[in-house]
Amino acid sequence: MKFILRLLLTALAVVLLAKLLPGITVTGYLSAIIVAVVLALLKLIVRPVLVILTLPITVLTLGLFLLIINAVIILLADAFIDGFAVSGFWIALVFSILLSIIQSILFSVLDTDND
Repeated sequence: MKFILRLLLTALAVVLLAKLLPGITVTGYLSAIIVAVVLALLKLIVRPVLVILTLPITVLTLGLFLLIINAVIILLADAFIDGFAVSGFWIALVFSILLSIIQSILFSVLDTDND
């Protein structure tokens, strides 16, 4: 149940950011839910592989390269989903940073409600 609620909150954040950022388009709420599911799957499967492969540069940049990995995951989701479009790498980077911030705020509210 908590996983489904997190997916819906992520979809809400995707819709909100699509309205705020000029380079992000989402065709509808169903597309936003699909984006949330695909992002969850990509972060579960692809992100650990990319982190291991880029470990030396991640250590060298003190972890800042993880932001680049997150942007690449956003661009991969753009390639997989027809109703979701990202205009470029820098927009994907800004989108991933803002999505992470919004998710951390929403998920912290979600976790405090269960205590």
